[in-house]
Amino acid sequence: MRSYALAFGGGLALATGLAACSKPAPQAPPPSEVSVLTVAPATVDDNLDFVGDVQAYRTVQVRAQATGVIVQRYFTEGAAVQAGQVLYRIDPTNNDADWRGARARLLEAQARLSNAETNANRLKPLLEGNAVAKQDVDNANSQVEQARAAVDDAKAGLDRAKKGLDETTVRAEIGGRVGRALLDVGTRVTGSADILTTIDVLDPIYVSFRPSAQQQYAWRTDADARKAIAVGGSARVQAVLPDGSIFPRAGKIGFIDPVVDPQTGTQQYRAEFANPEHILLPGQFVHVKVAGIRRGNAVLIPQRAVLQQMGRSVVLVVAAGDSVVPRDVKATSWSGASWLIEDGLKAGDRVIVDGVQKARPGSVVKPVPYVDSAAVAAGASSAAASAASPAVATTGTKK
Repeated sequence: MRSYALAFGGGLALATGLAACSKPAPQAPPPSEVSVLTVAPATVDDNLDFVGDVQAYRTVQVRAQATGVIVQRYFTEGAAVQAGQVLYRIDPTNNDADWRGARARLLEAQARLSNAETNANRLKPLLEGNAVAKQDVDNANSQVEQARAAVDDAKAGLDRAKKGLDETTVRAEIGGRVGRALLDVGTRVTGSADILTTIDVLDPIYVSFRPSAQQQYAWRTDADARKAIAVGGSARVQAVLPDGSIFPRAGKIGFIDPVVDPQTGTQQYRAEFANPEHILLPGQFVHVKVAGIRRGNAVLIPQRAVLQQMGRSVVLVVAAGDSVVPRDVKATSWSGASWLIEDGLKAGDRVIVDGVQKARPGSVVKPVPYVDSAAVAAGASSAAASAASPAVATTGTKK
């Protein structure tokens, strides 16, 4: 009986082992599906972004020319003023006295000239009959010339005195926005060293920016870009306001500093904007976008395809055998909703756009073509609008 039991137990164990060996092994999961964009270089608008500062079209310092005490101020700080408008009045007492004295000296000189001319005219007929000596006539003529010179000198003195009197009334030399009163009523001024206020012309207005040395070199080595970015070229400059909105008027480049700043290695570019509402003000910092420059052989990929890792820009590329390979790229700027890739990708590379979280380096994936949903939606809207147009026309005809 015991040997029978052992034999039966051994047979049962063997049958169990055979059953275990016949169980199928677990299957590997299928490759994750990812959408890939095949790189195809194209010519695109090279929209560039810089930091710019707003500068007045013209800034004039209003200085005192006369000496005296300021007795009145006629402007409101920050208000608009017109050319010729009175801004200050300086005590005119001394200048008025100088002007009246100069006028009196002129009247005296004119009286002496009149007397000298009368004497000379009286002696000229007597010289023909030898009633007077020629020397006397010559002396009389000399006195006339001296009197005329004295009149001219007195007129010059009167002009200087009149200018000094006029300068006690300080007027705006140009129209614009007047600034803060740097000197006010009761202050004694001593001449042109004293700045009373400033006037800024705000329409038009300047926005200056400094592209990097690398960017400037790229422009200089591209004939089309060099022509577009030149003074009066086709490039358009847009100012982005602090709230993110675009200033409603585009500017044009009107000046490029011919001297390179030795500290930064860059040149100043200055664009001119119409600014009738005075939205742009001197001292503001704005973002500057330069549009109208075309870039050939540009590689664009959606922004979400670029991974930022510890200062590096990385994309996942589907290589041979549908395996995932990370690739370092140089993403320099944006064009719409895409990164502009300067280096790291070439035509034909398959970049993973959607499904990045499922793709691990070295794993095998199932690539499917990437579809731009925004472009599809825009196309559908355009098609719908085109389809609706005939219906509208028919409705109008029935009416």
